Order: sequence, then C-alpha cells, then structure tokens
Amino acid sequence: MRTKNAILTALATAALVLGVPAAAQNAQQLVERYTGLAGSKQNSSELVSGLRDSVPFTLTGGKTSTVIDPPTRKMGYGNVDNALALTQASLRKQGIAEPTPEQLKNALMGVLQQRADGKGWGAIAHAMGFELGELKRDARAGAKMARVQPELRTANAEAHRPEPAERFVRAERPERPARPERPERPERPAR
Repeated sequence: MRTKNAILTALATAALVLGVPAAAQNAQQLVERYTGLAGSKQNSSELVSGLRDSVPFTLTGGKTSTVIDPPTRKMGYGNVDNALALTQASLRKQGIAEPTPEQLKNALMGVLQQRADGKGWGAIAHAMGFELGELKRDARAGAKMARVQPELRTANAEAHRPEPAERFVRAERPERPARPERPERPERPAR
C-alpha cells in the first residue's frame, strides 16, 4: 500500500513538473484541506487516494490504526471532497474536533454507504441535517483564510473564525421626477 502511495506521489510530482497541474493540484489541495480531519498529512493522503481509487487504505493515530474499504466505486476529486466535507461536518456535529481513526472510519462509512446506496450528495447532506453548499463555501473560505493568515491555523479553526464583514447598504435613490407627457403630433395627410 505504501509503495502504491509513493508511486502516486511521484506521478503527481512529475505531472506538476511536466505541466499537467490540474489533477495533481486538486489532489494536493484536498490533502492539505483535510489534514486536520485525518490527523496527519500521511492519513490525509491515504484518505484522498483511497477514496479516489476505491481501494482499502489504513489510517493510523498514536498506537491505533484502522483499515477502511470504501463501498463506493472510484470517485472524482469533487466527490472525494463532498464525502470528506460531510464526514468532517458529521464529526463536528458530534463535538469531535480531532477524531481517532476509528471515529473517522465510522463517520466516513456512514456517508459512503449512503452514496453507494445511490443517494445524491444533496440528499445525503439533508439526511444528516446539513446544506452541502454551505459546507463547501465554509471549506473554501477556511482554506482561503489559512493561505492568507497561516497564524490562524489551529486544531479548532471554528473558535478563531473572523467576524463577517459588515454588509454594504446602498443609499436610497431620490425619486425620479415624473416624465413630462409628449405633446400630440399632428396627423399627417394621407398620400
């Protein structure tokens, strides 16, 4: 398994160097985004590649490890992102900020099993009490904030979330004066 991940990492690096950045950057972005959820960059890499290729993978944490065998087929990076965003939201809802590998497995398998049963991402999110669009916006905003202000990265980013900026309110326009009526045209003689 580690050999396969080493090969995938080497291929992703080669793709970046050779000018094929789209897929490699996407995988790397997901690995970085979910490192906090997974507990380490290695676990995050295992999550992303295991879900992407639909192969069993191992997560480790301290002295424990657990194997996850995804019930879904291969997934694109967008689907991997959806699965991990819903898993993360589910764990946060339970009050778990730093899940153990077993807690992560249970939450992830709950999401993946619904997907394997044919549910769409929106339906899965609604069943869990979330709006997928909000979760994705929050994840993008969090990733953007982390790039802009790295000192704000913490295990519990929610506690350090900046207050939303005040909303711009447009001043009311003065009323337009009534349009003057046009004078009637004299009729033209018929030709």
